[in-house]
Amino acid sequence: MGKPVLVIGNRNYSSWSLRGWLAMRKAGADFEELRLPLDTDEFAERIPDLSPTGRVPVLRDEGLVVWDSLAIAEYANERWAGGRLLPADSAARAEARAMMAEMHSGFLELRARMPMNCRAEQRRVPVDDALQADIDRVCSLWATCLDEHGGPWLFGGFSLADVMYVPVAIRFHNYQVELPAPAHAYMATVFADPDVKSWVELGRAEPEIVEADEAGT
Repeated sequence: MGKPVLVIGNRNYSSWSLRGWLAMRKAGADFEELRLPLDTDEFAERIPDLSPTGRVPVLRDEGLVVWDSLAIAEYANERWAGGRLLPADSAARAEARAMMAEMHSGFLELRARMPMNCRAEQRRVPVDDALQADIDRVCSLWATCLDEHGGPWLFGGFSLADVMYVPVAIRFHNYQVELPAPAHAYMATVFADPDVKSWVELGRAEPEIVEADEAGT
């Protein structure tokens, strides 16, 4: 049987691809990557045969197709990590899943106004009340988790909650967001991680430009 295949978009821009990829890496899965650059003829031609939603990431494993980053993360945790990427304590596990779901469905201003862009260092975007509310909520979640669980990751050791929030840390860093001390401490942990470093470096080296995700000045 062949290796699982994770279909991703541009490393530079695709925060959801990063989440799926990071979950697979931290779960210890031996998998192949298929990168399809976003907004290209290649993507349009190939994605219908790979993803039922026409989006990335999508994981294909022994005939199974998992087409959502949150589902990929949960599947990777069960299939290859033996559940260790979620807290063992049931209350903490519920908290982690709530944080994951909030990131998956919320923070719309943050996601729209500060698109992930690994190359966009030292940029700024205007921060109005709606965007600031999303920033404050993320920082509050991070501070609460770090205080309750002792860090350096949100629930002590690396978890699927971190999978969901690593792309936010990249946004905060690149758009020079003013942050409280706990957020800076968490981001230092994120950027010291070798898998995150690898993704960001590869993203910065990509040649493609997606104008819709080139925010800030």
